[in-house]
Amino acid sequence: MTPLPRLGQDELVDAVLAIAERDPSIARVLREICGLDGAVRASALDLVGAHLRIHSAAGDVLDCVAVLKGDEVARRIAERLGPA
Repeated sequence: MTPLPRLGQDELVDAVLAIAERDPSIARVLREICGLDGAVRASALDLVGAHLRIHSAAGDVLDCVAVLKGDEVARRIAERLGPA
Protein backbone atom coordinates (compact mmCIF):
# COMPACT_ATOMS: atom_id res chain seq x y z
CA MET A 1 0.00 0.00 0.00
CA THR A 2 1.33 3.44 -0.94
CA PRO A 3 1.45 5.84 2.01
CA LEU A 4 -0.67 8.96 1.82
CA PRO A 5 1.21 12.18 1.08
CA ARG A 6 1.95 14.38 4.10
CA LEU A 7 0.17 17.70 4.12
CA GLY A 8 2.13 20.91 4.50
CA GLN A 9 1.28 23.54 7.07
CA ASP A 10 -0.93 25.54 4.68
CA GLU A 11 -2.90 22.44 3.67
CA LEU A 12 -3.39 21.45 7.32
CA VAL A 13 -4.66 24.93 8.19
CA ASP A 14 -7.05 24.82 5.22
CA ALA A 15 -8.28 21.36 6.25
CA VAL A 16 -8.83 22.41 9.88
CA LEU A 17 -10.73 25.50 8.76
CA ALA A 18 -12.86 23.55 6.28
CA ILE A 19 -13.95 21.22 9.07
CA ALA A 20 -14.57 24.14 11.44
CA GLU A 21 -16.77 25.83 8.85
CA ARG A 22 -18.99 22.74 8.73
CA ASP A 23 -19.20 22.21 12.50
CA PRO A 24 -19.76 25.19 14.81
CA SER A 25 -18.71 23.18 17.88
CA ILE A 26 -15.27 22.61 16.37
CA ALA A 27 -15.01 26.28 15.46
CA ARG A 28 -15.77 27.23 19.09
CA VAL A 29 -13.07 24.91 20.42
CA LEU A 30 -10.54 26.19 17.87
CA ARG A 31 -11.29 29.79 18.85
CA GLU A 32 -10.63 28.88 22.48
CA ILE A 33 -7.41 27.01 21.68
CA CYS A 34 -6.08 29.65 19.30
CA GLY A 35 -6.85 32.40 21.81
CA LEU A 36 -4.55 30.89 24.45
CA ASP A 37 -1.06 32.21 25.14
CA GLY A 38 1.47 30.26 23.04
CA ALA A 39 3.07 28.40 25.95
CA VAL A 40 -0.29 27.51 27.49
CA ARG A 41 -1.63 26.39 24.10
CA ALA A 42 1.43 24.20 23.47
CA SER A 43 1.17 22.57 26.90
CA ALA A 44 -2.54 21.91 26.50
CA LEU A 45 -2.00 20.44 23.04
CA ASP A 46 0.81 18.23 24.36
CA LEU A 47 -1.75 16.69 26.72
CA VAL A 48 -4.29 16.32 23.92
CA GLY A 49 -1.66 14.68 21.70
CA ALA A 50 -0.64 12.25 24.45
CA HIS A 51 -4.27 11.27 24.97
CA LEU A 52 -4.78 10.77 21.23
CA ARG A 53 -1.63 8.64 20.92
CA ILE A 54 -2.86 6.37 23.73
CA HIS A 55 -6.02 5.84 21.71
CA SER A 56 -4.09 5.26 18.48
CA ALA A 57 -5.34 8.34 16.65
CA ALA A 58 -4.48 8.63 12.98
CA GLY A 59 -1.27 10.42 12.07
CA ASP A 60 -3.07 13.25 10.29
CA VAL A 61 -5.02 14.00 13.48
CA LEU A 62 -1.78 14.17 15.44
CA ASP A 63 -0.30 16.40 12.73
CA CYS A 64 -3.22 18.82 13.09
CA VAL A 65 -2.79 18.95 16.86
CA ALA A 66 0.94 19.59 16.45
CA VAL A 67 0.48 22.36 13.90
CA LEU A 68 -1.92 24.20 16.24
CA LYS A 69 1.01 24.77 18.62
CA GLY A 70 2.56 27.31 16.26
CA ASP A 71 1.80 30.98 16.97
CA GLU A 72 1.53 31.84 13.29
CA VAL A 73 -0.88 28.98 12.62
CA ALA A 74 -3.01 29.89 15.65
CA ARG A 75 -3.12 33.52 14.53
CA ARG A 76 -4.14 32.57 10.98
CA ILE A 77 -6.88 30.26 12.19
CA ALA A 78 -8.20 32.81 14.69
CA GLU A 79 -8.29 35.50 12.00
CA ARG A 80 -10.10 33.30 9.52
CA LEU A 81 -12.62 32.04 12.08
CA GLY A 82 -13.32 35.53 13.36
CA PRO A 83 -15.16 36.28 16.58
CA ALA A 84 -17.69 33.86 18.03
